[in-house]
Amino acid sequence: MSARIIDGKALSDSVRAEVAERVKALAAQGIQPGLAVVLVGEDPASQVYVRNKAAACEKAGLHSRVIRMGEDTTEAELLDVVRQLNEDSAIHGILVQLPLPGHMNTAKVIETIAAHKDVDGFHISNAGLLMTGKPLFRPCTPYGVMRMLESEGVPLRGAEAVIVGASNIVGKPMAMLLLAAGATVTLCNSKTRDLGAQTRRADVLVVATGRPGIVTGDMIKPGAVVIDVGINRLPDGRLVGDVDFESARQVAGAITPVPGGVGPMTIAMLLVNTIEAAERSAAGAALQTQ
Repeated sequence: MSARIIDGKALSDSVRAEVAERVKALAAQGIQPGLAVVLVGEDPASQVYVRNKAAACEKAGLHSRVIRMGEDTTEAELLDVVRQLNEDSAIHGILVQLPLPGHMNTAKVIETIAAHKDVDGFHISNAGLLMTGKPLFRPCTPYGVMRMLESEGVPLRGAEAVIVGASNIVGKPMAMLLLAAGATVTLCNSKTRDLGAQTRRADVLVVATGRPGIVTGDMIKPGAVVIDVGINRLPDGRLVGDVDFESARQVAGAITPVPGGVGPMTIAMLLVNTIEAAERSAAGAALQTQ
């Protein structure tokens, strides 16, 4: 058996087309959705991510503002920029690219972003809303995974879902979204005993650890849907996921590739969150004029 490949690039193109139509609807009201991305330092991977996000915005008709700050920027200077963006009516979404330099308090920076502009979905109030099943913004990567499962018609109600990796960015919000969809969720971390015993129960397996090849084919239930969130560059320059793709595809029913799987969907859902923020802003402004 060879697994069906879940094409994140094709699905992301479809999502971006939907966003472009919603942008046109707002343009008819004289509104252009705006996303500000703040990049601190010279991290090469972060620079690539920021370029990709800005290009995706422009292609979909959103206004993109990239603010680059030096590695020696103080935390106070960064917070001032965030506060200015909070007050800027042309900006509907704010994203501070992570990781930040070591001298900065990441949690403090994220909490300074206005919750209604937190299109990454990392603000504590947005995390709390997600926990209660009433999210304002869903974090982009888990949101993208849910769209992929939906597009594949994967039945989640009553399914056994196992997540490997318990980060605030992917693992924990992924668990909340799968729970809300009716799945029975197991969240594994670095201290989980006998990881394979957990993963082999999964109808849906999501892996997000940043450790290449941590999940192999013998750890996968035959026919399972495998979502590989990891992206790792090997010494020979190849990009690979957290799942050993070649052995996994012989067992799984469906699997995401790396690259071309979850990555494009993360950026697509950032656009969705930004357009949602702009639509809420427009609706609020309309109410105030009534």
